[in-house]
Amino acid sequence: MTEQARHAKLYRMVMQDHICPFGLKSRDLLKREGYRVEDHWLTTREETDAFKQQYDVETTPQTFIADQRIGGYDDLRRYFDKPVKDPDEVTYQPVIAVFATAALMALGVSWAAFDTSFSVRALEWFVAISMCVLAILKLRDLESFSNMFLGYDLLAQRWVRYAYLYPFGEALAGILMIAGALLWLAIPVALVIGSIGAISVFKAVYIDKRELKCACVGGDSNVPLGFISLTENLMMIAMALWMLAK
Repeated sequence: MTEQARHAKLYRMVMQDHICPFGLKSRDLLKREGYRVEDHWLTTREETDAFKQQYDVETTPQTFIADQRIGGYDDLRRYFDKPVKDPDEVTYQPVIAVFATAALMALGVSWAAFDTSFSVRALEWFVAISMCVLAILKLRDLESFSNMFLGYDLLAQRWVRYAYLYPFGEALAGILMIAGALLWLAIPVALVIGSIGAISVFKAVYIDKRELKCACVGGDSNVPLGFISLTENLMMIAMALWMLAK
């Protein structure tokens, strides 16, 4: 590739109260691809509007390579044959992040407590920490969670307030199980919400054959309702029965 082709012009917003993140990502991508970047800052709203009008574009940043307009950040990724995320794409990434982090936290706590990562208590902490993290994701936007949860939970459809109480119950049970305290309260809470949740998910997915999004990681999730949500509830049931047996 010629030196001229390796040269790129980037126009991005850099204002006192706003620096466009996609402009920074575009510059970084160009540099990683070996391009010399001629970085043009649009420092005022008037300057930005004039640029958009001149090139008949609706957004910035805009990248030009060899005098050809490539477009915004997503267009630039396509130009380099890199994947572009579809906002409506089904993904299990949030679930993987939750359970992987919870597992590592449990191993770390077990090491701190017993000088070994592999213990029965580590498995208990993994389930309990997972419950707490999942509860946090629900509680960060309770309205959004409740809207999605009401789409399939059988008890919430009959008693709407349960949709608001569920994350608090999950967090409470998880915290008490981490501490190993007040298990007389944690066990029935986990058993009840886990059982209702498992039945609700099983009915919605495997009997009614409905295609829904799972509220397990919050109300803005693109995780499909099914095995993952069922697993979350079965983990709570299993943890409650294990604690009861102990």
